[in-house]
Amino acid sequence: MSFFSRRQFIRDTSITAAAMAAPTILSAKTSSKKADAVILGHNGFRYRIVPGWGVLDAGKNPVNDCHEMVQDAKGRIILLTNETKNNILIYDKSGKLLESWGHEYPGGHGLTLGGEGNDQYLLITDTDRHQVVKTDLKGRELMKLDYPRETGAYAYPSQFKPTETAVNPANGDIYVVDGYGLNYVTQYDKNGKLIRYWGGKGDTDATFDCCHGIVVDRRNASNSTLLITDRRHNALKRFTLDGKYVSTIALPGSYICRPVIHRENIYGAVFRSTSDSYPDSGYITILDKNDRVISTPGGTEPIYQGNKLTEQRKDRSTSTFLHPHDVLVDEDDNIYVAQWASRKTYPIKLERVA
Repeated sequence: MSFFSRRQFIRDTSITAAAMAAPTILSAKTSSKKADAVILGHNGFRYRIVPGWGVLDAGKNPVNDCHEMVQDAKGRIILLTNETKNNILIYDKSGKLLESWGHEYPGGHGLTLGGEGNDQYLLITDTDRHQVVKTDLKGRELMKLDYPRETGAYAYPSQFKPTETAVNPANGDIYVVDGYGLNYVTQYDKNGKLIRYWGGKGDTDATFDCCHGIVVDRRNASNSTLLITDRRHNALKRFTLDGKYVSTIALPGSYICRPVIHRENIYGAVFRSTSDSYPDSGYITILDKNDRVISTPGGTEPIYQGNKLTEQRKDRSTSTFLHPHDVLVDEDDNIYVAQWASRKTYPIKLERVA
């Protein structure tokens, strides 16, 4: 935060303190009219805050870090928190709690939905258990992936701290990124048999410094690829499905958690900006089909000089977000934002207005 003067630092500290309570205040005390006056985003991807969405009785259904969200075939919104009183909270689109379960995931971090229709399942990464766990939508455990000892890259289980998974719908292959561990990407078949691994920590095109998130990008039906976060390098990296490096999408200033594909766009939660030690500085980023940032709800307007995106940062005129950790985009293009280390606040819903 060296670019702040002392006076500016004091001012922003006050803003941050207000921001800490912002989601709760909006849910309980702010009128819809006032909330509707705050419009976030740019270039046709603009949103208003929906006051009070998903706020529950913290005595009955508490959250700690709200890490990730997915939507199942029935339209239900599934939230993963590392609060073991109820690791999974299941909402309807209005924010009403439908179901809760899970007490076994103290490091619940990544949540991925696989399968189709009545055969859908969840993949939960647990950084404390050093495992990936496959469950049905009621929480019954179906399979576990322990640390990939057979690769020879790991000397002991606690080196494996998986942050995210992705599933290839074409064949059920599972990809695991070890963003808080040794930064390898490990590929398994649908039954949990190791296929290959690659990556590791480093500064080359094919290595990572916090490969935090991953998704199978199927927008080009004839050429599916992997998009993998390289968070401390402020980038997304594209690989073939068998682990060959293709290209890098530079996102200067943005410490993005995981890429989410919706229609032709990439969405992502940026947990911090300009530095991963700069607290309460997150926002949302949206890229078009050409991998260019077109909107940054809660952040500065994306500006390109030629093909180079200028560094982005939090828009300090709004206190909507602290540390966004994941986004879910529904069929109406509304965005639901789960936040990490944000005083145990529930998700925020952004309703698209343009």
